[in-house]
Amino acid sequence: MPKKTYEQLRKQIQALEAEAEKARRNEAAEVIARIRDAIAHYGLTAADLGLGGGAKSVRAARKRPGRKPGRPRKAAGATAGRKVAPKYRDEKGNTWAGRGKRPVWLRDALAAGRKLEDFAIK
Repeated sequence: MPKKTYEQLRKQIQALEAEAEKARRNEAAEVIARIRDAIAHYGLTAADLGLGGGAKSVRAARKRPGRKPGRPRKAAGATAGRKVAPKYRDEKGNTWAGRGKRPVWLRDALAAGRKLEDFAIK
């Protein structure tokens, strides 16, 4: 069996990519048709699908017992908005609570050879 040249392989790849794209378009058209049928059958709106911003969806329109309307849920253990006492301070008054990413002033000082304990608030 003779070896294929680089150019022959490139042409074969291009032909396969074109064939794959055609198959993808055909499959997508079938999926879109099924989705449109389901939307028409159930009378769904863009908002029901999470695509619209104006009308409320069927799910959102239902009342949820025990929840105040308009108040979003907070993630378990969320501390957004809560102030935490700083644990580290430098001579210039910069502080860090020890949570999240280290601030630039602290990273620079540590890179310069200082230790984290040097900044601890006692």
